[in-house]
Amino acid sequence: MKYITRTVWILSVVSLFTDMASEMLYPILPIYLKSIGFSVVLIGVLEGVAEATAGLSKGYFGKRSDLSGKRVPFVQLGYAFSALSKPMMALFIFPIWIFFARTLDRIGKGIRTGARDALLSDEATSATKGKIFGFHRSMDTMGAVLGPALALLYLYFYPEDYTTLFFIAFAPGLLAILATFLLKDKKTKVVTQKKPQHFFSFLNYWKESPKAYRKLVIGLLLFTLFNSSDVFLLLKAKEAGLDDTMVVGVYIFYNLIYALFAFPVGILADKVGLKTIFILGLILFAIVYFGMSMSTNLYIFFGLFFLYGVYAAATEGISKAWISNISERKDTATAIGTYSGLQSICTMIASTLTGFIWFQFGATVAFVTIGVVTLLVIVYMLTVPKPKIQAV
Repeated sequence: MKYITRTVWILSVVSLFTDMASEMLYPILPIYLKSIGFSVVLIGVLEGVAEATAGLSKGYFGKRSDLSGKRVPFVQLGYAFSALSKPMMALFIFPIWIFFARTLDRIGKGIRTGARDALLSDEATSATKGKIFGFHRSMDTMGAVLGPALALLYLYFYPEDYTTLFFIAFAPGLLAILATFLLKDKKTKVVTQKKPQHFFSFLNYWKESPKAYRKLVIGLLLFTLFNSSDVFLLLKAKEAGLDDTMVVGVYIFYNLIYALFAFPVGILADKVGLKTIFILGLILFAIVYFGMSMSTNLYIFFGLFFLYGVYAAATEGISKAWISNISERKDTATAIGTYSGLQSICTMIASTLTGFIWFQFGATVAFVTIGVVTLLVIVYMLTVPKPKIQAV
């Protein structure tokens, strides 16, 4: 565990508190939105726009972080925005204000993500990236276990009192902000730019990036194009007959599996290869969506959410570790941010498209479509070169 440095610990704890706040609300968010008049299609648009905002700002602020040579200010501001957005969701119930509050939360994520992942990457070697990113994802996702658990406990005593939960979620968000002040920037060389950097300037990195980066990201984006928000999995569970408590319960279960597997899967990835583990994760994802399209059995749902947790552990942190291993250290935040910016566009399309297909043809068609596309992505990813382990 000597490779888990002080900086990695602090960032992991900060992510734990932030995810506790966010995930306390996430499983009840679609239910809350429906209660104030949102349709399934509008929920899909909301999630798509929110994620698009996050992704595009990840690209811009990732580039700004690399150019300034600073990471910590971006991390601090990003987590502050996300914390402030929580009570706003309860204060403003008109659709335009809900969009604003949700977007502010995602902008916060955009500001911090590239800088935070660059900090994590700087604390690792290419041979330990799986472990470092896996540990961070594990701690981050443990917050996604504790948050919904607290929400479930609260709703047990105060059924359907969703509004108060948004105020309660501000507390762990505040703790996350305070923890960021324990971080310190390392001295790095500041890159001088002759031309001012506009919001989409990070896209220039696509032309400058290594060929291996572009080939990998194309596969990741194709997958993202049909990988809609988890909200639709929760809506499918609700549609199958699970009550609100059980929907939250199955979501807690998924996150617990994710949290428990992320670190050991990261260790395994460093041994057998990031590519191998990532492709295995995609196979599990396809199984989950095909299974969800056909099943209404409670026990099968829990089994599928178990596999979904393992899939997340095998892909989310691993993809960032893979990207950081094929990009230069000075461009780490830009490389991850550029991928996230392009990914956001695909996410917006994915959530909106899934909402439309569900509305027109039903959940089964939507889920089968996602499963089939994932099989095609697996075939493509087999052609992507394995990341090379560089000498320390």
